[in-house]
Amino acid sequence: MRGLIIRQPWIDLILNGRKRWEIRGQATTMRGRIALIQSGSGLVVGTVDLVDCLALTPDDYYEAEPFHGIPQPIDCPLPYPRIYAWVLARPHRFAVPIAYRHPQGAVIWVNLPPLDVE
Repeated sequence: MRGLIIRQPWIDLILNGRKRWEIRGQATTMRGRIALIQSGSGLVVGTVDLVDCLALTPDDYYEAEPFHGIPQPIDCPLPYPRIYAWVLARPHRFAVPIAYRHPQGAVIWVNLPPLDVE
């Protein structure tokens, strides 16, 4: 299973179903169920389905705040030169987070062994 590293408060917003787009500076071809890793914690805290990847124009990005949850005035610089929305669905928070060993150099994805969760 692949694990996506996400910082607070964004990971909680995803797992609470309030953030449905993860904004990144590169596209992804990954689809399916992925684990969510809370950055800096050493813990896998849940899973989510990565169902699509959308290229966004600056106007798309500003208008899509309800999907990505990043409040930003229109005169603020964009987070990346190119903006992609990784579309997420069906978040599931684990009752008990699962510890994992973080490989050196991993900043976006981590390869995980199969997770034994419901």
